[in-house]
Amino acid sequence: MNATTSESFEDFVVPSVPRLRQVAYACCHDWHRADDLVQDTLERLYVVWGRVTRHGDVLGYARVVLVRRFISEQRRPWRRREHPTGRVEDHDVAATDVDTGQRLDLLAALAALPPRQRAVAVLRFVEDVDVAEVAEIMGCSEGTVKSQTSHARRALQQRLRPSSAPFLPTDEVSPR
Repeated sequence: MNATTSESFEDFVVPSVPRLRQVAYACCHDWHRADDLVQDTLERLYVVWGRVTRHGDVLGYARVVLVRRFISEQRRPWRRREHPTGRVEDHDVAATDVDTGQRLDLLAALAALPPRQRAVAVLRFVEDVDVAEVAEIMGCSEGTVKSQTSHARRALQQRLRPSSAPFLPTDEVSPR
C-alpha cells in the first residue's frame, strides 16, 4: 500500500475501533477475545482496503467480517474444549451512562445465548441493523434471522428482569 492508502485506512480505523470493539465484546463477552476479533477484522480489511473503499460502506463490511469471524471461531473444536478455571473481571475504560447493574445483567444474558443468537441479538438490538442486512452479514435467510431474533429475545426476556430490559420488544399488546 502507498502512503495515501495507509493514511485513509488509518483515518477509518481510529474512529471505528471503539464501535467495532463494543460489537465484538457484545458477541463474545470477553475484552481480550474482542480485541483479537477486532485485530483480525482489521488485518483482513487492510488486505482488501482498495476494493472495499471503492464499493462504499466500509464500517458495514468490517462488521460483516467481525461477526463472521466470531461465528467461525465458535465452531472450532479447541474453543469448545477450553474451560477457564477462574474469572478475572474485565473493566471497560469507556464507561457509559447506563446503570452498571443493568449493563452487567444484559452482558451476562447475552453471554448465555448460543453464538448465532448472540450475534443476531447484537446486530438487531445493539447495532440496530435491519433483518435483510443481518441475513446478508450472517450468510443465512431472513427467516432464519427472524427465528434467531425471536429465540434470542425470548431467552433475554426470561433471563432479565422486566424492569432492566425496556428496550426489548414484546409480542404482547398492552391493554389500554
